[in-house]
Amino acid sequence: MKIEVNQLTKTYGQKHALDKVSFTLTENKIYGLLGRNGAGKTNFMDILSGQILASSGEIKIDGEDPFENQRLTESICLIKEADNFSPELKIKQVLKIFAYFYPNWDQQMAEELLEVFHLKQSFRIKTLSKGMESALGITVGLASQAPITVFDEPYIGMDAPSRKKFYEILLEDYQENPRTIIFSTHLIDEVSLMFEEVLILREGALILQETSEGIREKTVGVSGPKTKVDAFLEGKEVIQRNDLAGNSMAYAFGSKQEAKDAGLQVEGVPIQELMIHLTEKSEGSAVHE
Repeated sequence: MKIEVNQLTKTYGQKHALDKVSFTLTENKIYGLLGRNGAGKTNFMDILSGQILASSGEIKIDGEDPFENQRLTESICLIKEADNFSPELKIKQVLKIFAYFYPNWDQQMAEELLEVFHLKQSFRIKTLSKGMESALGITVGLASQAPITVFDEPYIGMDAPSRKKFYEILLEDYQENPRTIIFSTHLIDEVSLMFEEVLILREGALILQETSEGIREKTVGVSGPKTKVDAFLEGKEVIQRNDLAGNSMAYAFGSKQEAKDAGLQVEGVPIQELMIHLTEKSEGSAVHE
């Protein structure tokens, strides 16, 4: 399902949560939707899932507006950081409700995931720990088999082994059942290798949309003698730099081959460092294309 975002704007009084955002997402990719708190990520996801209306502009999914559109809302599963389920329900009731709503629901997968995360169907939502509730959200999101599945900080409270298991299961299922998956997360280093494309929002504006391969081609990490690093970085946009005892390590926009030719050690640039750099830029400053 193709997602087309055109001049999307959401305002609250004088504040622009989203400000004329435009981009296109093709189907069956894993996207990273990144940005600091208040960047507009949650508002975009709420509009995409048909939960709220935009102030102006539009989102079209296969040419249709998702708001009050049952055909589309059945194709979109949004799992938020919290408050996905009524506290009084039992897990078995949650599964029944979601199975009724999502036509492609995979009950077998849901039950297997409950076992993986040590959840019993008799548990009531209000008795779950934060980590257990997150595990249930992940279970529902994966088992929904929705063509567009959105995870907004889905694993708050889950320990590292549980998060790792989630990533493994998601990738395995994605290989067997491709769909569009959108991740909004602050644990970027943990999941960035899964991203096929990255979008970065800053203060309601889209400042970067790039494939992971494109980011790798345009950025480089270098290390070596300070004089060589200085010469390589001249005229380049520096993402991060550290100097110690005559040696330097830096991330920058530049060519890996040029860095190798300069006699420097070369590595990739973590997407998290790129996001921090771009979202720290002052308003009106240029963003590297």
